[in-house]
Amino acid sequence: MPVDWSRVIVAAAVVLAALPLAVLLRVLAGRLTRRAGDTRWAWDDLLARLLRDLALPLAVLGGVRIAAEIVEPSARALGLTNKILTAATVLVVSLALARLIAGTFASVAHARQGPAANVTIFANITRVLVTGIGILIMLQSLGVSITPLLGALGVGGLAVALALQDTLANLFAGVHVLASKTIEPGDYIRLATGQEGYVVDINWRNTTIRTLSDNVEVIPNQRFSDTILTNFHRPAQDMALLLQAQVPYDSDLERVEEIVTEVGTAVMAEVEGGVKDAEVLVRFHTFGDSSIKFTVILRTDEFGDQFRVKHEFVKRLHRRFRDEGIGTPYPVLRLDASGDAVTVAG
Repeated sequence: MPVDWSRVIVAAAVVLAALPLAVLLRVLAGRLTRRAGDTRWAWDDLLARLLRDLALPLAVLGGVRIAAEIVEPSARALGLTNKILTAATVLVVSLALARLIAGTFASVAHARQGPAANVTIFANITRVLVTGIGILIMLQSLGVSITPLLGALGVGGLAVALALQDTLANLFAGVHVLASKTIEPGDYIRLATGQEGYVVDINWRNTTIRTLSDNVEVIPNQRFSDTILTNFHRPAQDMALLLQAQVPYDSDLERVEEIVTEVGTAVMAEVEGGVKDAEVLVRFHTFGDSSIKFTVILRTDEFGDQFRVKHEFVKRLHRRFRDEGIGTPYPVLRLDASGDAVTVAG
């Protein structure tokens, strides 16, 4: 069959025209993405990113498909070309959808848990599943039977599962932790083994926590199933803060309670992290060797705020006790000498 060069030239012109069109669409989609980033609505960002991902490849693939129709090759060549273009389109759309759905999970986590939320385990699982389904559809469009492939994947998956028991255990442990809402990104946790900090991320194998000293600790997900865990953000994020103090025996305890309550109320109202409407509780509990001991109960918005509140409360209470003439209960030793014996009493 002789080659019709006029059709070839027209087809080449279509492909060449598709390239600047694809670049133009990509630039417009990028501007739309930046414009969507200025809004507070997260879903327009995801849709704009989807358009940006699809603009360039779909425009090029569309140009190639039109060019193939213009050239009018043999039926066999045209069918093969259509299969390849369909497979490429399916792959491109699958990758874009995988990114869109992963971004949707991230947006939902951000909306529920705030900017600190970062749960890559669901995003990664979703990305792998959507991409895998897209690859299977692509192979099916190329005429490859996927039934034997699925059977081989089943047998191979069993072998991989046996070889990667620890990895899969960490994966399912991470999914279980998130599904049961035992911990979530942003929570402050403490393990019985001593590790503690804010949960930063939960991925397919590890959970990353940030300590108060701004170091990062990486803990295998399986560890959460066989250790005792304290979550300081459950059942509520605000928490009680217990402070121990003492006053001399000759102090007026009614007046002491009044002063401590006033100082605690002022601290929680004025210091960032204090719960303004919470009641300050003072509980005397022990007759010590040289003082009466008591506990002050304040409330803070979350675990990290306790250090600021405690710091300010101790300073103000010390200043107020000094102004009120309430002395510091230093230990006192009394020597009792009778005859040849010397008795030391506190």
